[in-house]
Amino acid sequence: MSAKAPALDSYPRPVGLTALIEALGLRVPLPAVRSFVTRGARRTTISGGAISEFYPLRFNQETLVGNLKFALRYEPVDLGVLDAAFKAFDQAELEEWVRGEPTGIFARRAWYLYEFLTGRTLDVPDVPSGGYVDLLNPDLHLTGPNRKASRQRVTNNLLGGKGYCPLIRRTEKLDMWMAAGLAEEAKLIVEGIDPATLARAVQYLYTKETKSSFEIEGETVGSRRAERFVAALHEAAKFDPADKQSFIRLQNSIVDPRYAASDWRDEQNYVGQTMSDYREHVHFVAPKPEDLPDLMGGWMATAARLDGSRADPLSVAAALSFGFVFIHPFEDGNGRIHRFLIHHVLARSGFTPNGLLFPVSAVMLRDMAGYDEVLRGYSSSILPFVDYSLDAGGRCAVHNETAHLYRYWDATGCAEYLYGCVNETVRRDLKQELGFLSAFDEAMRRTAEIVDMPDRRASLLVRMILQNGGTLSKTKRPKFPELTDDEIGAIEAAVRSCTAEAQNTA
Repeated sequence: MSAKAPALDSYPRPVGLTALIEALGLRVPLPAVRSFVTRGARRTTISGGAISEFYPLRFNQETLVGNLKFALRYEPVDLGVLDAAFKAFDQAELEEWVRGEPTGIFARRAWYLYEFLTGRTLDVPDVPSGGYVDLLNPDLHLTGPNRKASRQRVTNNLLGGKGYCPLIRRTEKLDMWMAAGLAEEAKLIVEGIDPATLARAVQYLYTKETKSSFEIEGETVGSRRAERFVAALHEAAKFDPADKQSFIRLQNSIVDPRYAASDWRDEQNYVGQTMSDYREHVHFVAPKPEDLPDLMGGWMATAARLDGSRADPLSVAAALSFGFVFIHPFEDGNGRIHRFLIHHVLARSGFTPNGLLFPVSAVMLRDMAGYDEVLRGYSSSILPFVDYSLDAGGRCAVHNETAHLYRYWDATGCAEYLYGCVNETVRRDLKQELGFLSAFDEAMRRTAEIVDMPDRRASLLVRMILQNGGTLSKTKRPKFPELTDDEIGAIEAAVRSCTAEAQNTA
């Protein structure tokens, strides 16, 4: 006999995953999509990033199995909730359901997920024959490479594995971004650009990305570390994210030698802010050090699983890069490696034109509030479920099991945010830099036609005119005593003309 969920007299009444959380007393973040039954017609509301789905009373479920079936039929999968729910479920209830519906789509999904997440085997025979059913509904989720499970005749299309598996829901915004053709647009922008001009733009973009990535961390990068980071970015496509030593070498190359790691961190890490009374206000608590080998092992297995897959590259980049910074495996350098991993995935997948780089860190730096909001969206969702304490010296200790909070998470917001960043780099940064260089080169050519002056002098003059909006400022005029006012005027007009032509072409 299937156990009943607690009866509620009032409406709206939770159903699906939210009902399981309440009925089983689960200490997990609420799912992004929360379902309720209520009087009235079917409707959807969105508030503060949470999506509430309201269903007519006929969708009400009185049992735990009924709510589980509802969740697997109507809601996006949330592995964090299901992992906790299955640990609290009576295995016999699931076995009774599966025996009663051995070929049912939702019973087979529940059966597979139970054995996948718990490592325990239900006492039911294998499905003897028939077609396979997708584990994730592709209408609700972005999916990964297919793997067949013959026991339940289920196609596992998760992005990751048991050790690390973010989920990305299909949203109108994400579908819009995926259809925007940003990769093709970037390729069209660079096609036909003079190779020498493109090479200079690439050099600038790599330097800009390096400087911005360090500035996000509040650091002024020295020339040697900057050179090492630029070199790493140039080789991003060749980086092996499934190799622990690759991460250690990368971390060593971009941090102060005093903070170079030889392994994953062995101390509890957190992100906080010192208040006026010297108390620490904690924003984020990282996984416990003893959980890192398993978490990073799962992360690296997922990276290997997605390498070369048909999964959307930008979404993969978000799921891997943000997941890495949330796991926080090093004491120092996690943020820079997180942003490096974005470039690795985009270069490796061919999303970025060969040899080019989208300066996403520059976009993040221009809008630190937006970047912080994305990070805070995740950290605030898990912090209530981390039992931690700080001692007098500011050292942090975590007193409960937390690995599941970093293992299974919703990366939808991170994917939408990253698409916005790349959109801005393609349609603003890339166009502006190439447009500036093209205008500058043409202005130099026309300046030479007006006055045959040394390249260094001409370059200085053109840059000063550009920096002042198309005219040479009165304070800078004495730097060019050899030129007449008419010559200066002609050069100014040429520079303005080149700038206007570049803007019209963009």
